[in-house]
Amino acid sequence: MSSINADAVAALRSETIDWRFKGMPASAHGSTLGELVGADLFEGGFVGPLVVLDEPALEHNIRVMAQWCDSVGLALAPHGKTTMAPQLFQRQFEHGAWGLTTANISQLRVYRAFGVSRILMANQLVDPFALRWLADELDRDPSFEFTCWVDSVEGVARMTETLTRPVDVLLELGGPAGRTGVRSLEDAVEIAEAVRKSPVLRLVGAGGYEGALAHGTEDEELAKIDTYMSRLRELITRLAADGHFDGVEQVIATAGGSAYFDQVAEGLTKPWPDGLPVLGVLRSGSYLIHDDGLYRRMSPFSRKHRLPGGEPFRPAMHAWSQVTSHPEPGLALLTMGRRDVSYDQELPEPQQVRHLDGSTEDLHGASISALNDQHAYLRLGSQQVEVGEWVRCGLSHPCTVFDKWQLLPVVDGTRVVDLVRTFF
Repeated sequence: MSSINADAVAALRSETIDWRFKGMPASAHGSTLGELVGADLFEGGFVGPLVVLDEPALEHNIRVMAQWCDSVGLALAPHGKTTMAPQLFQRQFEHGAWGLTTANISQLRVYRAFGVSRILMANQLVDPFALRWLADELDRDPSFEFTCWVDSVEGVARMTETLTRPVDVLLELGGPAGRTGVRSLEDAVEIAEAVRKSPVLRLVGAGGYEGALAHGTEDEELAKIDTYMSRLRELITRLAADGHFDGVEQVIATAGGSAYFDQVAEGLTKPWPDGLPVLGVLRSGSYLIHDDGLYRRMSPFSRKHRLPGGEPFRPAMHAWSQVTSHPEPGLALLTMGRRDVSYDQELPEPQQVRHLDGSTEDLHGASISALNDQHAYLRLGSQQVEVGEWVRCGLSHPCTVFDKWQLLPVVDGTRVVDLVRTFF
């Protein structure tokens, strides 16, 4: 069972609030995160812009994904790069997460600072300083389980030259015009042979990232994912037949972002050859927050999907900002910009206005047409807003929102029920 150090996570709520954390009430400076719990988002002195997490949606998304993975027979190693928030990692572990996925050594060090005991690095690790640190960390804590990817003979050589103790690796499968990963079965077999000859590496499975190969939900795009999963199964079956997994108690087969995890699950849970002990591991990360853009459109639970079960995820992140200017009819400027919210996939979606008297109203026909560093251009429909009023926006692609915030209030309605610390 994988775990995180609960005491280290709990200690975060004793951190002092000060000028480092944007949006926090000036009256809260000197208080701890825990002491701000219970404050009202609009009466407690918070200043805009402010990105918040929705507690009921968070709990719903964590529960739905955990139950669905369990029902289809998959282990879940959520990608922590989405949030880099140990408090959220802890909640994922409490709902049965098998492990936690990382993308690089700096993220890995954050995980280890909070005692995450099983980490899958969905990337190659060839930097000598990083490898030396990893070897020391594995020696320091015998309970620490670590696996990373290899996709070249050269990478195997770099690891072998530097490591002073055994490390488990997975062979990464890529695809045409994709990202990292071997492109052919022949190359994969050559790399597996190099791992077999290495005195410090042990091949324990294979995996990759299918999301780099498709960019939509049309039949042609979905077929690319099916083809990739068939190739991954072929690779694992071939490596097993060649004896590369002899003595491995559990062969790891892993894939999965947050857009095609139904097809990944289908591919990983089909029957494997008799006697091959495969553990399918899904690495989705953005399901936890979902969104009002990219994943609302792409998530399997938002459209027809392959395996039964699952409920629609709910968007668990919103940005509140104030109307700072109304310079011409139909245009208002908000106090949020590229420094605060994502814009790499889709612009924010205006959803609601909170009037000066505290009443709220859904916005219809409004849009954000552009973002500057600190301003958003709100194009209005028939409704009007006044300077000083708050506007709530839905966001797209949570991965590029979290890294803009060191501290995010978690709210139930307008009441703060927690504050989440991030480490980017």
